[in-house]
Order: sequence, then structure tokens, then C-alpha cells
Amino acid sequence: MSWPALYAQLVGVNHHSTSLGKIWLSTLFIFRVMVLVVAAESVWGEEQSDFTCNTLQPGCENVCYDQYFPVSHVRLWCLQLVFVSTPTLMVSMYVAYRNHGDKRRLLQSSGKVGLPGSKAQEEELETLKKRRLPISGTLWWTYLCSLLVRLLFEGGFMYALYVVYDGFQMPRLVQCDQWPCPNLVDCFVSRPTEKTIFTVFMATASSICIVLNVAEVAYLVAKALTR
Repeated sequence: MSWPALYAQLVGVNHHSTSLGKIWLSTLFIFRVMVLVVAAESVWGEEQSDFTCNTLQPGCENVCYDQYFPVSHVRLWCLQLVFVSTPTLMVSMYVAYRNHGDKRRLLQSSGKVGLPGSKAQEEELETLKKRRLPISGTLWWTYLCSLLVRLLFEGGFMYALYVVYDGFQMPRLVQCDQWPCPNLVDCFVSRPTEKTIFTVFMATASSICIVLNVAEVAYLVAKALTR
């Protein structure tokens, strides 16, 4: 997955966000994306091949692994990061729409006065690209909606992680009696302590992002009420 491309898109949107939004982006990429790419993926690795059961029955290990780990932690976190980052692109689309409309009006007005391609026009176009739009009006609603959708995705994936894996602690031993296992089979998870540490860390980082999003929603609402 191209995390740098996603980061480039979010940095462009971050130019128009609040200070809390900038902190959220730093937390997202430093404590979640970087940890996921640098450490978590190598910790899980080929987790299914490291999952061993005390049986030689063909297919038993695959069935038991699928029963207790239907979705990989790493893939679930990747999906979470993609879904959490996507609502921010709503703001990017609106800003691009505003800039396109203002650029078209600027070119039309310059054409009417007979100064197309002038130095002043080029300076105005450059200023238009670098300007920071105030969070008000339609942009305020767009920004608020992106935060609410982001909160929904964060909470949904946290709940899914907790329900699917029955908590954030990785078990050392799981027991399975699914077909084609001949009887109750003991299966052992590789590096359970290390995986538990990373799971708790990622859940904590996600919780911090949720707190930042709630604080940013409260800030936007309070600022709108006092305006």
C-alpha cells in the first residue's frame, strides 16, 4: 500500500485544518502508520504458518486458525487507517472545487480587462493556490461531517477488533473441535505477548485519535456558537 501517497493527500488538506487536526495527522502517521509499517507487519509476518496444533490431521490447522483469527490484525488496521483517512478527502474535494471556481472567475475578469497572462494575474493565481480558507460556511459543515464520519469509522473498527478477537489480549493457547479435527485440539499462537503489546499500543493510539477528533468537534461547535 502507498502510504506516502496518502500522506501527501492528507498534508494538502491539513493546510486548511485546525491545530487539533494537525496534531491528529501527526499522531496518525507517527504512532499508527509508522509503527504498522516498520514493526507490526514484521511481528505478525506469516502468522498462519506459525500457528501450530497438536494434530497431523490435514486441514485441521487451517480450520482452527480461521475460527479464531478470521481477519488478520495487520489487514484490519490497514483497512481502519484507509477508512479513517478517507473522510478527510471530503475537505480536499471541497477546497479544490472552491479554488477551481475562484480561478475561473479570476481568468474571466482578467480577460474582460484585457490583461490575460499578465504578471499580476500569475501572482494572483499563485496566491490562490497557497491561500488558507477559513473554516466557515459550507467548509465548516464539510469539515464537521468529515470528523463525525471519521469518529464513526474509528469507533466501528475498535469495536470490531474487540469483538472479533474477544478483547485486546492475544491468547497463548486456543482449543478447536471443528471438522476435520478428530477431537478437541490444542493450538498455539506464536509470540502472543509481543502481539498483545502491539495490539494494546494500536488500540491506545486509536483512542487518542478519537479523543482528538471529539475535541476538534467541540472546538468547531464552540467557535461557531461564539461567532
